[in-house]
Amino acid sequence: MQLPSNDLAVSIRDAMPADAERIVALALQLGYETPLAHVEAVIHASGKNRAILVAVVPRAGVVGWMSVAREDTLIASRRAEIAGLIVEDEFRGHRIGEMLVEAAEEWARKQGCATLRLLSNVVRERAHTFYARLGYEALKTQYVFQKNL
Repeated sequence: MQLPSNDLAVSIRDAMPADAERIVALALQLGYETPLAHVEAVIHASGKNRAILVAVVPRAGVVGWMSVAREDTLIASRRAEIAGLIVEDEFRGHRIGEMLVEAAEEWARKQGCATLRLLSNVVRERAHTFYARLGYEALKTQYVFQKNL
């Protein structure tokens, strides 16, 4: 899928195993240390219920990525959730994040999802403004509980 983004000729495509190292490097910009082997395994397992999408700029390579997954719950209509979105610092402001979100929305529609949801850390105020500009609304604030197993 080729969408205009100023003069960058950005394309959005499914991630490939060769993109794993770049995905790991970009995740570090959000503060997430992710093992390369884990990213490779998730890319390999992507398919019917999950998509890993990358934004590619000629001569720069992968400059952004997003993960979106379908979720079937007992209490809600089928929905999809964005589980991660990052664009390289120097490429922000060129609609690349918006293009990734649009691609996730298209993927979710094809999966029969009624909604697309995401979680965003309360400290990521620029991200909140970005999502609101794209028509997303904040539904609630909640705690996240986790137990290491």
